[in-house]
Amino acid sequence: MKAMIIRQAGGPEVFEVAELPKPELKPGHVLVRIAATSVNTVDTMIRQMGSELPLSPEVPALLGMDLAGTVEAVGEGVTEYRVGDEIYGCVGGLADLPGTLAEYVVADARLIAHKPKNLSMREAAALPLVGITAYEGLIRAGIAKGQKVLVHGGSGGVGHVALQLARYFGAEVYATGGGEQQSELIEQLGATAINYKTESVADYVAKHTAGAGFELVFDSVGGANMANSFEAAALNGQVASTVSMVELDLTTAHFKGLSLHVVFMLIPMLHDFHREAHADILRKLAEIAEAGGLRPVLDENRFTLDQVGDAHARLASGQGMGKVVVEV
Repeated sequence: MKAMIIRQAGGPEVFEVAELPKPELKPGHVLVRIAATSVNTVDTMIRQMGSELPLSPEVPALLGMDLAGTVEAVGEGVTEYRVGDEIYGCVGGLADLPGTLAEYVVADARLIAHKPKNLSMREAAALPLVGITAYEGLIRAGIAKGQKVLVHGGSGGVGHVALQLARYFGAEVYATGGGEQQSELIEQLGATAINYKTESVADYVAKHTAGAGFELVFDSVGGANMANSFEAAALNGQVASTVSMVELDLTTAHFKGLSLHVVFMLIPMLHDFHREAHADILRKLAEIAEAGGLRPVLDENRFTLDQVGDAHARLASGQGMGKVVVEV
């Protein structure tokens, strides 16, 4: 099968075409003919950092985590999928799990679900990693109807999905963005846009919550921005963060009685830990998408498997809007 591999860490130019053996079916797995995959920030980190990142596969490496495609063969013990089923999931591209920048992959049946019927293969491929991350964060933080929810990075990959899910769950949603284009997308998706470059946290907390703060803050920016999340949160509020590798003074969190939920959705894949939870979430996301509550936004540029380096460069440029998708 055709694949794009890396033999060393580095820039987007390190990808090269390779002919690899078609993967062999295993019990509990399905062989999938891949139609599309998407590029996530963690993919670019693995490509750039290589062995410096503990979750990176050994080189030569086949990267790519998300996929949408068609089941071509079903392994022993798998009962919920049949040949011809259209599926999607986040299945590999890290540690010892081969990735999806190829024509085929053998995927653990616990990491996939039937593709949402109303989404194209490209759209479905954009959803798994960001969708699972957003869903897990909101659920763990106790999302509830009527809450005022703030999403940091509301036009980003995870953020634009968290925004839509929070609305689906009945919250009143606000989201930060860094410019006119980002604000327009946030408003189109049904949230109130906040330009973090022109409005201080104190200003928008006063404006939108009368100074009380947001009951739930979903922070897809993380790092130093977590201090802004603590400042924006209400007393006894909930903060979900997807980027928590930071040294931070927790004094504000202490005096507000905040709960922090750190979301690292790769744990089931890395540690073979409760993988079935990912299939459950993917099924729920499909239901929400089919009910009209969720649709991933795709970058306007289209990329083929040969152009995966360009796709990585597009994501890294920060100029894209929505998920960058690679068609196989």
